[in-house]
Amino acid sequence: MEASLHSLNHLFAQLGLPNSDAEIEQFIHTHRQLAGTISLADAPYWTPAQAAFLREEILKDADWAEVIDQLNARLHAK
Repeated sequence: MEASLHSLNHLFAQLGLPNSDAEIEQFIHTHRQLAGTISLADAPYWTPAQAAFLREEILKDADWAEVIDQLNARLHAK
């Protein structure tokens, strides 16, 4: 299996968010426990452009999909 082409740091940069390890952990800490009924792209903290990117990349099963899935799992964790 091929390693992911992107990391969480790359994803956060792509979304226009602070992307150091500490900033990513702070974001996840602040926004975790996203209700299981809410998809990642529908979370209230994304801009419309960020939400569209997340939704489109998952639907296309693009290179970003694996790291978006990782973020999704971390934000839905209880």
